[in-house]
Amino acid sequence: MKTKKAFILLNGLEPSVFPELSQYDVVCAIDGAYNHFEKNNIIPDLVTGDFDSIHSIPTTVEVINTPDQNYTDFDKALLILKERGYFNIDVYGGSGKEHDHFLGNISTALQWKAKLNITFFDDFGCYFFIEESVELVNLKGRNISLIPFPIATEISTKGLQYPLKNESLTFGERIGTRNKISENTVTISYKSGSLLIYVSNK
Repeated sequence: MKTKKAFILLNGLEPSVFPELSQYDVVCAIDGAYNHFEKNNIIPDLVTGDFDSIHSIPTTVEVINTPDQNYTDFDKALLILKERGYFNIDVYGGSGKEHDHFLGNISTALQWKAKLNITFFDDFGCYFFIEESVELVNLKGRNISLIPFPIATEISTKGLQYPLKNESLTFGERIGTRNKISENTVTISYKSGSLLIYVSNK
């Protein structure tokens, strides 16, 4: 059975090129991100948020107001999507502009990493949390970074220029930035903690 896939645009720096939106089962604009859709005549399926950044609320698509200030608009949107059966989420506009929003988006993704497959994309690369292990293919030559939150233990990698063999990384001490993918297939595994993977576009 096909797994439903969602597209989210957050109110960060918009991508210079959008992916083909028809590949997604639902296209969501979060609060002020709808301003960019409206400006470029893109019609989403869903607009949600507390609407403190939106210029005009649309009347021809589904709109869900989520005013609870105890959670971010991103967090509330993920809850809506999960309840509707979307578990693979591609996020654009998660970085750029105000850095506190970017850090907040990473924090939200960390909280949801065991429940949803969330991948962020921008003009420079993509980044995502992994659970226990991951295999990446056809990325030879690209830069890759392994960032622990705040620690990841017994990390082992294959297919990287500088491999890790049952090593631990700790934020604020040692992290795995600017490694290079040296093989067509990369495997990364770890035992405990949380690990964010960043892969450059080229």
